Amino acid sequence: MERPPNLAAAVEAAADALVGVLDSAVSRQDLTVSPTQLRVLALVTTRPDLNVNRLAEVLDVVPSSASRLCDRLEATGLLRRVADPRDRREVRLVPTPAAQSLLCEVKERRRRAVQGVLDRMPGRAQHELLLALAAFGQAVAAGADPGDSPARSA
Repeated sequence: MERPPNLAAAVEAAADALVGVLDSAVSRQDLTVSPTQLRVLALVTTRPDLNVNRLAEVLDVVPSSASRLCDRLEATGLLRRVADPRDRREVRLVPTPAAQSLLCEVKERRRRAVQGVLDRMPGRAQHELLLALAAFGQAVAAGADPGDSPARSA
């Protein structure tokens, strides 16, 4: 297969299609939380040291906005604020078991949606996609700052 004249644009279009599949797998009426709230839950699940100020930095919002997001998640029973055992002045954000369950459900729905698309692809194309995505991930990791970690998980 020949390299397209604008490979980056082709990859971006494919990424947009993938995001569309992932988004459609979890329709808004099926969820009790907004996409932003879902992202917050994913972040606090993968970053146990996250507090409201750090969450605001990751989301690129003011701390009061991040705090209101956490207030809404706490009111629905999906998030708790707990004192850090190492420094009681620090308050950590902790997902509840209900949040963990919600994230697992979302992840499973998204996997099924992606599998549905993969099932329509020839086996060889699936294998080539896997190799290409693995190489892409390695290239990202090779150029990443050791202090960076992915901010999007959901």
